[in-house]
Amino acid sequence: MPADFACRPETSRGRRLVEAEHPLRSPFQRDRDRIIHATAFRRLEYKTQVFVNHVGDHYRTRLTHSLEVAQIARTLARALGVDEDLAEAIALAHDLGHTPFGHAGEDALDARLAGHGGFDHNVQTLRVVTRLEQRYAAFDGLNLTFETLEGLIKHNGPAHRPAPPVAEIAAERGIALAGFAPVEAQLAALADDVAYVNHDLDDGLRAGLLAFEELRALPVVGDAAGEVAARFAGLEPRRRVHETVRRVTDAMVRDLAATSRAHLDALGPRDVDAVRGADAAVVAFSPPLRDAVAAVKAFLRERLYRHYKVNRMTAKATRVVDELFAAFTRDPACLPPHWHARCDGPDGARTIAAVRDYIAGMTDRFALDEHARLTRLDDVRL
Repeated sequence: MPADFACRPETSRGRRLVEAEHPLRSPFQRDRDRIIHATAFRRLEYKTQVFVNHVGDHYRTRLTHSLEVAQIARTLARALGVDEDLAEAIALAHDLGHTPFGHAGEDALDARLAGHGGFDHNVQTLRVVTRLEQRYAAFDGLNLTFETLEGLIKHNGPAHRPAPPVAEIAAERGIALAGFAPVEAQLAALADDVAYVNHDLDDGLRAGLLAFEELRALPVVGDAAGEVAARFAGLEPRRRVHETVRRVTDAMVRDLAATSRAHLDALGPRDVDAVRGADAAVVAFSPPLRDAVAAVKAFLRERLYRHYKVNRMTAKATRVVDELFAAFTRDPACLPPHWHARCDGPDGARTIAAVRDYIAGMTDRFALDEHARLTRLDDVRL
């Protein structure tokens, strides 16, 4: 039985373009399925999380990251009695707008677009699901439900100063930007934190950029590492890392579930609108876990994301995005016909928007191939 404060598919506020209900799937299941079948979702397989895709087969990509977020979101949704399909849909879609080369690509594109509204992957995600996906005969985008769009807009909290595209979509769909998102979206947001903190530790250790002994000083992580060492003396390094990371993940998920349940019990929401109108987010870590997660993030920022080997990849990625943007905006005739048709001449506003969307949709390897085709005189590929 769903909780009183859960989003219910039978009372969904519907889609922009009204569609007949499906006999086998709820509206939120259909949203999830449309996201999984989207071109932008498949591209996540070849988009950087921390390590550029071709560096190694076992490092996380945006796709495997999104799947891990969705798995954690479903676990939390079931624990709290809210709609698992909606939580999964928001989790699966939350990174659809990411550029190639992870945050390095996003920062480079944001710098290039400084005079044109900048670039934010969350805003780009909304462009993808409302306009850029072109698969259906009757509409552009995915025609997602009100609740999924609301979750994508507000999963990180109220949008007090939304970018113009966000404000436009919210106004069109009647989404109140000042309130909180439903529980399903809030837990998808923190499932993202749980997933990336833990899998970035795992990948950093696998890459040899982090040392296992460094983890001993970290809150929660150090405790888990100590438990593993005490219980499994002499365990081979690969299993030791996995055993530690899975214990940290479990501790974070348990804390999120227990703390969020306590917040909900204290609020006593009778419906989803009571969650939207609450004074604070109801899904949260306990203060000790919140501080621990912040400490691990700071450690990753200093020791992994700013590692000199990662910095080298970042520098290359920045150069590729910079040079692609400059080449295409200067000469939009170099764009494929579908994209060139959106342009209004060199450095025009429509051209800049088309180049933004074209580059943002690229995978790492496609961006590298396009860069080679445009810049290498010995590359004769068309």
